[in-house]
Amino acid sequence: MIPRYTRPEIGNIWSDENKFRIWLRIEILACEAMHKLGVIPAADLKRIQARANFNVKRINQIEAKVNHDVIAFLTNVAEYVGPSARYIHRGLTSSDVLDTALAVQMLQAMDILIADVKTVRKAAAAKARKYKFTPMMGRSHGIHAEPITFGLKMALMYDEFGRALTRLQQARETIRVGQLSGAVGTHAHISPFVEDYVCRKLGLKPAAISTQILQRDRHAEYMAALALAGCSVDRWATEFRHLQRTEVREMEEFFGKQQKGSSAMPHKKNPITGEKLSGLARLLRGNLVAGMENVALWHERDISHSSVERVILPDSTIALDHMLVNLEKLVSKMVVYKDRMMENLGLTHGLIHSQQVLLMLTEKKFSREDAYRLVQKHAMQAWNTRQDLRTLLEADAEVMKRLTPADLDKVFDLSIHFKDVDRTFKAVGL
Repeated sequence: MIPRYTRPEIGNIWSDENKFRIWLRIEILACEAMHKLGVIPAADLKRIQARANFNVKRINQIEAKVNHDVIAFLTNVAEYVGPSARYIHRGLTSSDVLDTALAVQMLQAMDILIADVKTVRKAAAAKARKYKFTPMMGRSHGIHAEPITFGLKMALMYDEFGRALTRLQQARETIRVGQLSGAVGTHAHISPFVEDYVCRKLGLKPAAISTQILQRDRHAEYMAALALAGCSVDRWATEFRHLQRTEVREMEEFFGKQQKGSSAMPHKKNPITGEKLSGLARLLRGNLVAGMENVALWHERDISHSSVERVILPDSTIALDHMLVNLEKLVSKMVVYKDRMMENLGLTHGLIHSQQVLLMLTEKKFSREDAYRLVQKHAMQAWNTRQDLRTLLEADAEVMKRLTPADLDKVFDLSIHFKDVDRTFKAVGL
């Protein structure tokens, strides 16, 4: 199931044409290996190499009768090859071809996703550097806390997607495994040499041990890496949606000149990309559950995982590709309102400096309890009356016994929050 918005390069990985092309390559490589072992005569191998082909429409016609996709494929290939086709699929079981080909498809898709994440990180890095020292409000529990910079926020995004990249790369290695080991994985009718030869030619590692299939904990790890990357997309889509709210409006998604936001309200500019990304992340998380359910199979194999994978693997890789591409566009084209960020810093009349006041008072020999009591009293008054916190402190004789105007200048200086920015950027590789 390939959504209409899919980029062709990842959608085509899951096409029947690509799948059957990989199946054919596996069968031909297996014949080459068996020829090296003296099992297949040179003349027959040459005929197989020269004639082997398939037709998707014809395979579908055959499958409608035999109800078995691999048999339908082999029957169609034999129609091209002729009598030498008796050597094709010798000693193999269907899953040898299916699982090895699936590993190749998963690698092909993962390579696109890894490139996507690198592109997202590049966009986040550019914004981090551009707004490295742009002050904005840091929030905890959705409430104004202390100042940060927008550059630090974007550096955090860059760092998080670095972990997503690592997980995708690790999952790529986990799934980079093939098998050609026969009906229950014992190599009873096919030499391990064939397995090693085919896997090496495909850029895979032969499984150290398998049953009729590759074990599905590998595929579950792959799905987990996709779902976690989707969670990170969701985390930042949600962040940007919050920052676009009318009451905040510190940034917003790019809005084209011809774009419309609402059929009813002409003024609307909605965070539709972020909302779409958050929604698709739910799909990835749901598909991960299905992937984990596939791990427990009966004995050396049952077929319960197969139908699930035909949906969740294409859908999840395609969806994540779409999400990453659109997140990169959102970040690259976002509109940042620096003046609004500064305006929001002043909304609470200096309360964002309360911790600095508290610490300064403790340095001036106040106990922490007394300092906290004094600062909280004036902070609540500033909050309720909209008076400036500094003004209230200056009017408090108990406070001003210990603090000088120079102390207050230091306390209410934004720069103290940004003294570690350079070190942080260096720590995350920016």
